[in-house]
Amino acid sequence: MEGCRWTAAGTLLLASLLLSSRTARSEEDRDSLWDAWGSWSECSRTCGGGASYSLRRCLSSKTCEGRNIRYRTCSNVDCPPEAGDFRAQQCSAHNDVKYQGQFYEWLPVSNDPDNPCSLKCQARGAALVVELAPKVLDGTRCYTESLDMCISGLCQVRREALLCHFC
Repeated sequence: MEGCRWTAAGTLLLASLLLSSRTARSEEDRDSLWDAWGSWSECSRTCGGGASYSLRRCLSSKTCEGRNIRYRTCSNVDCPPEAGDFRAQQCSAHNDVKYQGQFYEWLPVSNDPDNPCSLKCQARGAALVVELAPKVLDGTRCYTESLDMCISGLCQVRREALLCHFC
C-alpha cells in the first residue's frame, strides 16, 4: 500500500484537548468564553480525502455557546489503484480477530441507507453480515458513488475546503 495510509487522527483522542501550540485569538473569540482554536490535527488519511480537526477550550465554568471542534477536508488527491478501498481496509483489519469462535475474511458492506458511517462487513462465502465498529474512520466515503464522507460517525456533505462544525 505504498503511497497511501490511514493515521491515528482518524479517531479523536481526549489527549488532543491539550494542544500545546495555540493560535492567536480571533476577534470573535475575544468577546466569548472560548480559548483560541488550536492547530489543525494530522489528516486522517494521506490520500483519497480525509479530515483534520481543530479544538478549542471553554474558559469558563459556565457552558460556552457553540462548538469546541471544527473540521476541514485534507489529502484530496486520488489514492493509487493498489491502495484499495478504504472501507475494505477497515474490514480486513478484523480478519485476524475471532468472531463467535472463528476467523473470517471480512468484506465491506457499502451504501447502508440506515447508517452509512458504521463499519458493516460480510464474511466471505457466508451470509453473515456484522457491524464490526459503530463508526468508520474519518474520511471514509458514506456511499460508494458520493464524495460525502463520514466524520466522527456522521455522514457530512463534502465541501471544498471546510466540512462542518459539529460535535
